[in-house]
This record gives sequence, C-alpha cells and structure tokens, in this order.
Amino acid sequence: MHTENRNETIRRRMISLLEQGPATALEISQAIRVSEKEVYEHLSHVGRSVAAKGGKLRIHPPECLKCGFVFSERKRFTPPGRCPGCRSTHLRKPAYEIAAE
Repeated sequence: MHTENRNETIRRRMISLLEQGPATALEISQAIRVSEKEVYEHLSHVGRSVAAKGGKLRIHPPECLKCGFVFSERKRFTPPGRCPGCRSTHLRKPAYEIAAE
C-alpha cells in the first residue's frame, strides 16, 4: 500500500488507497505520510465525498482481543479506549475501505 502522488490532495490520496482495500488509520498515515490524528480528521469528509459519487466508506469495527466484543454499533472513526465488556485496552483497531454501493 503506497500512494505517493504529491499533486493530489490528502483526501484524494486516502480515497485512492481505500479503494484498493481495507486499511487502518495507522496504515493510511504511513502510506500517505500524514499523522494518524490527521487521518481521523479527514475520514468524515472522505465518507461524504465518496457518498456523493455513489460509494460508501465502510468501517470494519474494532474488536476486543481479550473477550471478542465487537464494536458493531460504533459510528465514530476514532478507536475506543477500552472494551465495555471486560475493560481491556487490548483492542484491534478499526479498518476502513471504500466499497461501491
């Protein structure tokens, strides 16, 4: 996963990357060379841009690696801090991808 065209905006580079398959915010930040925090700031805008073109920004929900709880109802892009079931902080990060509707 490497997106390098510096003439494109950050959001366009994110869209190009996410069209190739799912990626976490950390993977996105490394591929397009921006901070992970900045990735989270752009994700809602990316979702709206993709929806306007008939696509969908899909979120693969975070999951507790200790008890298996899946945050399937979570709508925020940022990862949760801890599991509501077992209180563990050992969580799989959410992943994002663009899918055609």
